Amino acid sequence: MNKNRIIAGLILLLILNSHPLNAQCSICTKTASQLGEGPAKALNSAILYLAFTPLAIMGYIGWRWWKNEKEL
Repeated sequence: MNKNRIIAGLILLLILNSHPLNAQCSICTKTASQLGEGPAKALNSAILYLAFTPLAIMGYIGWRWWKNEKEL
């Protein structure tokens, strides 16, 4: 149990200390370049937020499935 917490903590630390991500397709990049610096950063943050939500849900479902399979 303690080993899992250490691994989870390290993964969380790596995620929080990662470099800024550019999660834009070519159309979004062209649009963001026309908006300016501030709105482009906001657009990039919104894209990352929208990508993270379904991944977090799938991760939670996978974790619950793995935990239930481990108990059987």
